[in-house]
Amino acid sequence: MTVLYRLDAAAAAIAARFGAVAGHDPWAGGTIAPGRFAPVLTMGREFVAGPGRADQPLRMIPRLWGVPPPPNAGDPVRGVLTVRNPGSPFWIGNLRNSEFRCLVPATALMVWGRVDPATGRRRQHWLACPGQPVFAMAGVWKDSEVPSFALLTTEANALWRGLGHDAMPAILPGDGGAWRTWLRADWKRAAELLAPYPSSQMAQT
Repeated sequence: MTVLYRLDAAAAAIAARFGAVAGHDPWAGGTIAPGRFAPVLTMGREFVAGPGRADQPLRMIPRLWGVPPPPNAGDPVRGVLTVRNPGSPFWIGNLRNSEFRCLVPATALMVWGRVDPATGRRRQHWLACPGQPVFAMAGVWKDSEVPSFALLTTEANALWRGLGHDAMPAILPGDGGAWRTWLRADWKRAAELLAPYPSSQMAQT
């Protein structure tokens, strides 16, 4: 699975792409690793509780990649990077409440390839979406001492399966309708977006 991704765009460009308010976010572009802060886009709690929800602008907010695990986790320190079972009691409450869903912008994803039998090593592959120079992944965030987020996953497409993986991050279609559905719709409709992104629309960088 993805353990690194890139967001090679500055805060203002990301905000313009998604029709968001960047505020004073200092993001200038770079690589995001687990346990690091990264920009995410959210409707915010005002969308649920406040007036004018139909035209509430997205907000870009820094959050930590890696949600603190549940108390019974084997490693209580290592953050949970991805959601492979959305129906889990650990996730479902947040996912059913659209205020906790977020868009995670990116420009490329790193995925490990298969082990090379000659060297016993794996090669890093960076994958991008040429039709979407900045794309959005489906994310969910949780409250903690430091608000954090995780990426939703889905069944791997042919490209990711070829690299030896059965799951991949849920990359959303590049249109405002899909983004609004993930951020605003009921969970049944939003969950329909958790589908493999077409291999034909991805390329190695």
